[in-house]
Amino acid sequence: MLRIALALVFGFAAVTITGSAFTGAADEKKDDVKKLEGKLTCTKCALDETKACGHALLVKDGDKTVKYYLNDKGGKEAYHGKCCKADVDATVSGKVSEKEKKKFIDEPKVEIKK
Repeated sequence: MLRIALALVFGFAAVTITGSAFTGAADEKKDDVKKLEGKLTCTKCALDETKACGHALLVKDGDKTVKYYLNDKGGKEAYHGKCCKADVDATVSGKVSEKEKKKFIDEPKVEIKK
């Protein structure tokens, strides 16, 4: 009888700890998404950095400008025509990462300001 009671207690504890670990992981994923405002520009036509059209968000941070490259479909995106020849004000949400001292926005959701 004592074995059964102990097994139930430890089983309940394991389920509780596992459940709280999953809840913590879900909260961390929500925190990974950042919302940034700045100028959306074309990496080929405006910045002359790439051979094909792509996108970068230029964000003012005090006196300097931080460049975030968007991991998207480049010239095939619906918003590309608006920012290819001229910079536009935009808000971009997505997961920010850094690779080789460059900042990237993965899974970007772009909202062009009017």
